Amino acid sequence: MIIGYARTSTTDQKAGLEAQERDLRAAGVERIFQEQISATGPRKAFADALDYVRDGDTLIVTKLDRLARSVADLVEITKQLEAKGASLRVLNLNLDTETPTGKLMLNLLGSIAQFERELMLERQREGIAKAKSEGKYKGRKPTAKAKMEDVLRLVENGLSREQVAKELGIGVASVYRVLASARS
Repeated sequence: MIIGYARTSTTDQKAGLEAQERDLRAAGVERIFQEQISATGPRKAFADALDYVRDGDTLIVTKLDRLARSVADLVEITKQLEAKGASLRVLNLNLDTETPTGKLMLNLLGSIAQFERELMLERQREGIAKAKSEGKYKGRKPTAKAKMEDVLRLVENGLSREQVAKELGIGVASVYRVLASARS
């Protein structure tokens, strides 16, 4: 069976998801698992797709970045597929892991993709550092510190740390930090 996986990072990318679905159907995919979620968190539809795959099946994605977050992630996914007797195809690269060349190319391209991502993150850090030095980048406003008086008042009224956090929409760790800084 040919199984497809489509993913976009946000729900705003409806056209991207539709394009992936169209390309997967054109490649003969019989069952598509899709989701609109960041690759950094848990991906339920992807986990379901891996669980669904059986011996002799092929998992198809339109692009490598829709599948794996890093080379280590890619290696783990391909190991899971191989353990089930399944293969992987990446449409935009015309890559198929049923062949030795396909396996080699997958590892090379995964390494290149991770290298590009690390370069992008490095440039981003440099840009933030430059903006900070020019006074243009302030970062996120500290939400818990802005609510310090409310935290102290609610704790004095007998609410637990967890209740204070829920009431104010901040993390429990933030409540503890506010209390620690108030004691200092």
